[in-house]
Amino acid sequence: MSEEIPQTAIVTEKKAHGGLLPFLIDFGPLLVFFLVFKFSDSDDAFGPTTAAIKGTVAFMVAIVIAVAVSKWKLNRVSPMLWLSAILVLFFGGLTIYFHSEKFIQIKPTIIYVFFAVILGIGWLRGKPLLKYLLQAAYDGLDESGWMLLSRNWALFFAGMAVTNEVLRQAFDFDTWLTIKVWGITAASMVFAIANVPMLMRHGLAVENEPGA
Repeated sequence: MSEEIPQTAIVTEKKAHGGLLPFLIDFGPLLVFFLVFKFSDSDDAFGPTTAAIKGTVAFMVAIVIAVAVSKWKLNRVSPMLWLSAILVLFFGGLTIYFHSEKFIQIKPTIIYVFFAVILGIGWLRGKPLLKYLLQAAYDGLDESGWMLLSRNWALFFAGMAVTNEVLRQAFDFDTWLTIKVWGITAASMVFAIANVPMLMRHGLAVENEPGA
């Protein structure tokens, strides 16, 4: 199934390129996964698990296409997109191998904990790792802003790990998956927007709308 990766959680470099294409590169693969999952025939013994694995295969293909399109149309592939592709292919391969509903549900927790630990360690050591992943996404942001952003996302991912464990215990697989794909994505967007005032206080350059 789809991986919960920073590409779907952190606002990426749309500001640097603008337009619809960067949005499609970021979120197109996720939409492909969800559509394949919803419209797959899951009447076999494994039910929705088989549908999720079909969605995973489609997601893996879509992320490779996204990387190719980014290189072709934008003449570059961001570090975040590279990382997203690596995670999708690695964990997607494990999903296909294990063919387990339990692994599919636990996998996001593993990924959330990984990013919480990596970003948290970077923050404690004074190294804002998001600065190297997002690059030009936040033009003008000073070092303190990058540090706070890394800390905030580390805490967010830790919270998402706990949330995923609660959700997978509370709901059936299909409901859990819908909440994870769309609910977590929406929560991530809201969290990213909530950080903007802090980022602006630390030098974030915000483009003015035409006529403003």
